Amino acid sequence: MSQTVPRLSGVLETSLYVADLDRAAAFYRGLFGLETFVADQRMVALGLPGGAVLLLFAHGATDVPAPGPGGTEIPSHGGSGVLHLCFAIPFGELAAWERHLAERAVAVESRIRWPRGGTSLYFRDPDGHSIELATPGLWPNA
Repeated sequence: MSQTVPRLSGVLETSLYVADLDRAAAFYRGLFGLETFVADQRMVALGLPGGAVLLLFAHGATDVPAPGPGGTEIPSHGGSGVLHLCFAIPFGELAAWERHLAERAVAVESRIRWPRGGTSLYFRDPDGHSIELATPGLWPNA
C-alpha cells in the first residue's frame, strides 16, 4: 500500500447556490470583473484568476443528476443556507478593494486583522452569502 498521497494542483471549481442566476451573475461580474464561461437556466460559470471557476447554481437545479458528455451523469449536489467564499487579494490592494466596495455600495460587514498579519474584509452577496477578501497572512500557506 502506497504511503504517498497523490498531488493536488489547487481548487478548480467552487459553487454557490442562488435564488436568481441573472442577479447573482451580474453582481459577481460587476464587482470582480469575471468572465462568463457558460450560462443557462441551471447555472452560470465564471472564470476566476489562477484557472479556477465560480459556479453559480439556481437553487434546486442540482438536486438530481445532470446529463454529462458521453451519456454519463454529473452527480447531484447542493447547498442550502448561507455559505462562505474567500478570495485572496494582494496586501497592497486592500485599500483599493475598500474603495471599490464603497463605490459600489457594498457594505463591509466586518474587517479583521489576523494574528499572522493578514486582513480580511467580509460582505454579503445578493443571496446573503458571506464573501471574504483576504490578504496574505491569514493562513500559514498563503
